[in-house]
Amino acid sequence: MQVLQVQLEVRPDPAEVGRARRWVRSRIAGSAIGVDESLAETLILLVSELVTNAVVHTGSPAVLRLSLPGAATDAGAGDGTSAEAAKAATVRLEVADTSARPPRPRCADGDETNGRGLALVDGLADRWGWSPEGAGKRIWCEVDRSSACSANTEASDATPAAYRGGATAYEDLAYEAV
Repeated sequence: MQVLQVQLEVRPDPAEVGRARRWVRSRIAGSAIGVDESLAETLILLVSELVTNAVVHTGSPAVLRLSLPGAATDAGAGDGTSAEAAKAATVRLEVADTSARPPRPRCADGDETNGRGLALVDGLADRWGWSPEGAGKRIWCEVDRSSACSANTEASDATPAAYRGGATAYEDLAYEAV
């Protein structure tokens, strides 16, 4: 299975968040992930949160990196192993910035408009973390496609994930799709 690795330079401008979302959507279209899969929307939300944090909290340029399964090919044994590998693949997002200050999860009160980004990342990603990189840091998250696919089998495939409703608990937090 091919892995598509791409990156985008992000300027320290809040308008860059929308550009990053559009860029990721276009890269997903060329991968083994269907643009109508809930995984695609999850990835776009994760990109939005990580790029917003970099732009808002550092005020410096950043680099968004994306590693995702490439488009399925007919090469190989013809036994479906390429398609099966794509279904089990892990998607990785990284945002590297020039601030050495580590990410700090916050507990936002009900009326606050900020402070929920890392809680969303924690709830949506299978794994996330950060590490020093040069004079700055790299924040990353991973989503296992197989876990995203198995979560979708509980709901009707005809209804997009964003409209299925219901609450999902992640540790002490609850998220509800309405």
